[in-house]
Amino acid sequence: MSYPNAVTLTASDNTNLNAYTAFPASQGPHPGIILCQEAFGVNHHIRSVADRLAEAGYVVIAPEIYHRTAKPGQEFAYNNFTSAIPHYGAITNEGLTADLQASHAWLQAQDTVVVDKIGSIGFCLGGRVAFLANAVLPLAAGVSYYGGGTHQLTKYAQDLAAPHLFFWGGLDAHISKEQIAQVLEAVEAAGKPYINTVISYADHGFHCDERPSYHPQAAQEAWALTLAFFREKLG
Repeated sequence: MSYPNAVTLTASDNTNLNAYTAFPASQGPHPGIILCQEAFGVNHHIRSVADRLAEAGYVVIAPEIYHRTAKPGQEFAYNNFTSAIPHYGAITNEGLTADLQASHAWLQAQDTVVVDKIGSIGFCLGGRVAFLANAVLPLAAGVSYYGGGTHQLTKYAQDLAAPHLFFWGGLDAHISKEQIAQVLEAVEAAGKPYINTVISYADHGFHCDERPSYHPQAAQEAWALTLAFFREKLG
């Protein structure tokens, strides 16, 4: 499957990856954002988030992080996570870093992007990747929505370049309170600035209006805080 506004990047390991891009209507200059996909690919929802961010004034790139094992443009149904598992299990921090660096370089190469005002945001798996991005890139802001597996990246907390905003669902059975505590304790021990938001009545995936767990009120509240955070840190 292909989609409009796609670009092809070359990562440092000489693999090629596609990415969805979105631009504001005005000429700029604009801050940039790397948007990190859920476990289900750079699908309609992720592309719609990119478009919403572009409408808010950001140049956005959403890289396909499964590109080493999946076909270009491959998506997976929300009710069939099993089909995504082989690709989910094949990603590595080294490969993700290469993809993030390629995405960051693409943003920096755009004439309309303010090169020192780039942030990351991600959902689900992408929440974990957005955290990694904040550690391996010179970002100005990072946002993670219910980033499962982030507790496995605590060694990267000391390398966070920018303030990080975390969102978690209080009803999320996929991410334990102990795992969240591991993340926050590591960031705090590293002396890095962060904001932690737990929405008690929200479940995993609460932001995605294409999942059964979508919670309109929680999504609206989290998005408002996200945009305020990006305005503060990125302009």
